[in-house]
Amino acid sequence: MRERTGEGGGSEFQRVSDALHSRLADGTYPLNSQLPTQRELAREFDVSRDTIQRVMRELISEGVVRSRQGSGSRVVKAQMAHSSSGRQPGRGIGRVSLGSIIGEGFEASQVTLDVFTLTSESLDAHIRVQAERIRVREIAPERIAVRILLPSEDLGLPYPRTKDDPADPRPQQRLRDITRRHTASLRNALRDLHTEGLVPEVNVEVRRVPLTPAFKLYLLNDAEALHGPYEVIERRIQLDDGEEIDALDVLGLGSALTHYVRDDEPESQGTLFVDSMQAWFDSCWSLLAKS
Repeated sequence: MRERTGEGGGSEFQRVSDALHSRLADGTYPLNSQLPTQRELAREFDVSRDTIQRVMRELISEGVVRSRQGSGSRVVKAQMAHSSSGRQPGRGIGRVSLGSIIGEGFEASQVTLDVFTLTSESLDAHIRVQAERIRVREIAPERIAVRILLPSEDLGLPYPRTKDDPADPRPQQRLRDITRRHTASLRNALRDLHTEGLVPEVNVEVRRVPLTPAFKLYLLNDAEALHGPYEVIERRIQLDDGEEIDALDVLGLGSALTHYVRDDEPESQGTLFVDSMQAWFDSCWSLLAKS
């Protein structure tokens, strides 16, 4: 457990927030499921009800959880993708989870994953799920190569920002802290697999690019793409010191994604989209991004 910073303090709040966001991203709490009660969560994490209530307010402000007096809290948004691919058995046209697509991708012997994102929070959760599958010998990739493009830290982003004071630096600092924490977590999770002898070759690279992410992009095994725009919303952001501010932010966990698959038709929509986005990613990686 992380060091306490006082009742409802920043470290306790962030620990619980990270854990619940991870569970929402990896499907532990799927769409339309009920979250444990506040009393149960307070007991599990050994924190006060005040801390749990602060975290729940954050999830509600993000639009991923809805709470009703006497009915508990329910998941109302999850990271889903609309897929038009019937390429694999059991995968038809319709909505599928991001986690299931990444999970299938990690069943390959050679795994490549290129990601362009505002933060690495959701990606961290999915990577750690796959790392656990490797540890229990459910899957056994021989090589994992991950490249992550993030916005430059010195770039003035339009979001998140305080609604009435765009010059307030605290929302951007909060974003940088979240990104650093989850980037380090996923990097360590993958490198530990190599250190423990579970994956013969692991390569994780992170570069910064002077672009504001208007969309999230996953490119998997040179064959699939997941793409979705960030929706700008107004919500309350809770800072590390407990202060709540009205802010402009974007949906991450609940953002809608579209799934494209390269097939045997060179002019098909899936093939053209995957190839064009891979070329876009490679050009930014090579010509704009810096380590």
